[in-house]
Amino acid sequence: MADGGEESRRAAPATAPPTAPAVTSPTAPASAPSTASPGPVQAVEPPIPPARPLDAIDRDILRILQTDGRASIRSVAERVHVSRANAYARINRLVEDGVIRGFGARVDHERAGQGASAYITLKIVQNSWRTVREQLQALPGATHIALVSGDFDVLLLVHTPDNRALRELVLTRIQSIPEVLSTRTLLVFEETDLGPRPDRPAELA
Repeated sequence: MADGGEESRRAAPATAPPTAPAVTSPTAPASAPSTASPGPVQAVEPPIPPARPLDAIDRDILRILQTDGRASIRSVAERVHVSRANAYARINRLVEDGVIRGFGARVDHERAGQGASAYITLKIVQNSWRTVREQLQALPGATHIALVSGDFDVLLLVHTPDNRALRELVLTRIQSIPEVLSTRTLLVFEETDLGPRPDRPAELA
């Protein structure tokens, strides 16, 4: 695992076999009503409304909250020179539009007891991204999942207590997902968080 070699585990086909077309019985009368129950109806996700354009004050608010997610409405309002009601309304709009997806803490994973970190690349069965994503999201220590182009399909960032736990995560949990064809593990020796900082005023410009 440490050398980043590919950890192939099966020779599953890259594409699912074609589904046979439905055949209508020639003996069935043409006028007979169909008694077959309708197939399952797939839920259609409502379209996401386009985000409203951001102005300079919105961008300043985002920069402040990215640097300090615990900043109060009053503090934000004073720093961007608007009223508290204005700042409150703007933050609510950014949340409603999906620009702000949540508020959280930036964690030093090593000091939090997760001393082993790795990027794991996955090759998966074609058109199985949503299924694989749901299962990867349930993994302990998974912090980032991306569908990418190139030599592999999925990039996963994980943090675990030690290399043994990392090995179990890859060999037992990830490679047991039927749609995962192969994996490659890249150990992280050192990482630096490049989150927004006050000394980078053009972060969202």
